[in-house]
Amino acid sequence: MYTVNTKINNQLSFWLITMFIMISIMIVVGGLTRLTDSGLSITEWQLFSGLLPPLNQTDWTLYFNLYKEIPEFKLQNFNMTLQEFKVIFWWEWAHRFLGRVIGLCYLIPLIYFSFKLKIKKILNLYFIFFLICFQGFIGWYMVSSGLIDRVDVSHFRLSVHLLIAFLILSLIFWNYLKYQNYKQVTNGMNSIIPFIFLVVILIQIVIGAFVSGMDAGKIYNSWPLMGNTYFPNDNNVENLFKLSAFSDPSLVQFIHRNLAYLIGLFYVLIFFKVYKSKITKLYRPVNILGFFMILQIILGILTIVLGAHIYVAAVHQVSSIFLVTSSIYFFFINTRTN
Repeated sequence: MYTVNTKINNQLSFWLITMFIMISIMIVVGGLTRLTDSGLSITEWQLFSGLLPPLNQTDWTLYFNLYKEIPEFKLQNFNMTLQEFKVIFWWEWAHRFLGRVIGLCYLIPLIYFSFKLKIKKILNLYFIFFLICFQGFIGWYMVSSGLIDRVDVSHFRLSVHLLIAFLILSLIFWNYLKYQNYKQVTNGMNSIIPFIFLVVILIQIVIGAFVSGMDAGKIYNSWPLMGNTYFPNDNNVENLFKLSAFSDPSLVQFIHRNLAYLIGLFYVLIFFKVYKSKITKLYRPVNILGFFMILQIILGILTIVLGAHIYVAAVHQVSSIFLVTSSIYFFFINTRTN
């Protein structure tokens, strides 16, 4: 995958790690946009005209009047003032503006490298650009779900939006590792195990998006029990095996909690496998992976106990980026061929 030109390799690596940082920031801003209920403040998709924010009072009034037409204002924020509207507007505008910047910062270097290298060598980088463009469409598809008969966006569409963001982040980091020519661990672990672990982590992120999308983190703010019981007492166990469970806040929180326990157990098995087999070159990667996994679980517990407090919930999402990244690295070094 890497080229024989060291200069080009370094340029590619710098570009990819820059994009990784920008998309990580984008994920955090997107999370804060959701946590501040700002996602529906801009009710139109303006690819070019939306580049500039409102520049005068007339523009602000226009945007605010458009917001007043949707259910979120009519049913939930009917007492909102223009000054309060500006707060949520800036979060959504920043989210969309950063998306445009990311698109340009990816496309321009991609064109440059297309001339420097044969396009067939970087087709996977074009696929990432396609995902970035597609992500913009999914973002608007998500927002549109909250403009007619809901006060929030669809948590299913929200989860797709978040999952694609993490897929983009993962592919960029994977390519960065390739261009950096990180070595495969000799006699490492069977790559299927770290791959499954990564997949389970991504599934947990999807469930986490369900929790966020339905504000399920604001109920049952106790741990380790949900209230006074292990299983939420406002539900029946048989409902857990129905598709409707993914639209039930208490069941979604239950699933999110218990999947975290399962991931923890999975990690313990990986940890013991590494140390029992004395794969010394995996000691550090598996320890780093464990650190971020434990941190993520602790932050998840704090998020629940504190009723999805915005700052704790935001740090919980930041930690998820580190967890996914360390999982990808652990998977990569067990699969890389030289």
